[in-house]
Amino acid sequence: LRDMGGFSNFAISFSIISILTGAVTLYGVGLNAGGPVVMGIGWPLVTLFVLFVAAAMAELASAIPTSGALYHWASLLGGPAWGWITAWLNLVGLIAAIAGIDYGCAQFMVPLLGLADSPQNYLLVFGGLVLSHAILNHVGIRTVARLNDFSALYHVAGVAVVVLALAFFAPKQPVASLFTQTFTTIKDQPYWFAFLGGLLQAQWTYTGYDASAHTIEETKNARVSAPWGIYMSVAVSGFFGYLMLAFVTLAIKDLPATAAATNPFIYIFEQALGGTFGRVVLWIVTLAMWFCGLSCITSTSRMIFAFARDRGLPFSQIWSVVGRRFRTPAAAVWLAASLSFLLPGLILALVALFPKELDFSKLYPAVTGISTIGLYLSYGIPLL
Repeated sequence: LRDMGGFSNFAISFSIISILTGAVTLYGVGLNAGGPVVMGIGWPLVTLFVLFVAAAMAELASAIPTSGALYHWASLLGGPAWGWITAWLNLVGLIAAIAGIDYGCAQFMVPLLGLADSPQNYLLVFGGLVLSHAILNHVGIRTVARLNDFSALYHVAGVAVVVLALAFFAPKQPVASLFTQTFTTIKDQPYWFAFLGGLLQAQWTYTGYDASAHTIEETKNARVSAPWGIYMSVAVSGFFGYLMLAFVTLAIKDLPATAAATNPFIYIFEQALGGTFGRVVLWIVTLAMWFCGLSCITSTSRMIFAFARDRGLPFSQIWSVVGRRFRTPAAAVWLAASLSFLLPGLILALVALFPKELDFSKLYPAVTGISTIGLYLSYGIPLL
């Protein structure tokens, strides 16, 4: 049943890339690693190379329009063993992506809701976010597709609000600082090495655009719509993401103080726009993260369904079933949600039990790093 139009196919990848998620939640990682130069030079540098990957992936999607996408391509082009490796790398990357997105959203929601900064509250909010995404994906692709359509427009509008607010009301540094001002808190490594580490901010943002291929069997005119969905989601994200990062970085008043803040992005808005207006903008960003997590569970569940359909997973007969009522791979949806909750949920529970022994501040960069490595290895194998 093909219910997704061309715009919906683009919207799901654009929503998963979500410049208001990856670029925002890892803003502190980029700033601490390399400073404003990571935004001014690093973002367009990563964008350029990712566009090559997206173009090649789009070509494969047009030639082999099947759900599961990457591992199917690798199986047909390189053999079943390559397909199996690709599938597991893609699955690990997607599960970690959901965990990173929803945990990042929880990091913003906890202070915005006025809750105490504790592992228990992060665990509660994180679990609620994953649950909401699973329920909506269970109900049907039509509902999710409509939400994704709205999400794409919402992301563009959200970036416009951020940019206009900072352009008109925030003090600004010279534009040249984006290309010349270096800064790093990593003291035991040369600057170039720290700069490369800071590129995780852009690289993790540009993940998940394979969603247009994963949902290809539910897309109308799939051989044309999905390739354009893959490529344009990266190109449009690159433009609007650069615009947003430029204005946010130019609004920094005190670079060392901003880098030292618990959440540098929130700190910039509070300093530049004041508490009330800053909170409004941050709620806009947080809702964008929620949309991003919703789309990622859609993509991951389709990948699980396709892999199980080819008997690649334990208990494949369970995960490869399409529900009769809602016509969705419901079991695959709940498996994706459960696995994405497992790792961060377990770590947060351990931190709550042993707060003195464990530091959960390092959880987010670790989860996003796992996601980026897994996904780009899975992208690279069929292209190779």
